[in-house]
Amino acid sequence: MQAISGAEAVRGRSLLMSPRQSLPLIALLLGACGESEVNPPTQPAQPIVTPEAEAPAPTPPPGVGTVMPGSGPQTFVGRWAANARWCARTTGAERPIEINATRFEGYENSCGIVAVSQVAEGYEASLACSAEGRTSSERVRMSVQGDAMRLVWLNRNEATVSLVRCPTPGPVPPPS
Repeated sequence: MQAISGAEAVRGRSLLMSPRQSLPLIALLLGACGESEVNPPTQPAQPIVTPEAEAPAPTPPPGVGTVMPGSGPQTFVGRWAANARWCARTTGAERPIEINATRFEGYENSCGIVAVSQVAEGYEASLACSAEGRTSSERVRMSVQGDAMRLVWLNRNEATVSLVRCPTPGPVPPPS
């Protein structure tokens, strides 16, 4: 460590501004910002006008159709059953499976969705499952057309199940 003489220390301090000396500089900098650039919290911000923001939306690659990455949950999230009569059931083997963006729940099994990727036929998901005390990894392909899903178990010799979308349950009426 190098020793500093008293004269050098005084010179070093003189380069720093005192709080009183820095107030005019702070006021000048804040005044340059202007209030017109900030919208009030109750009003939306002005749209961004740049060439990138005004560019048309990208078109999907060939074979993918109009479904773009990130739109998967809107297509496969919901309650699905192999038979429409099962939609009203909440217990037993003949009941709907429930899929959301992070879970794939079925009869006697529960899976977390580890990854989802878009493929030409729909979406493929990697699942981490537990059923009856055992864990496993599964891969499924979900192809949705309207209210019908073709579910293919990729690591079960591509076993295929046809499912129908169950109606969303309505609000439960209060007890009388």
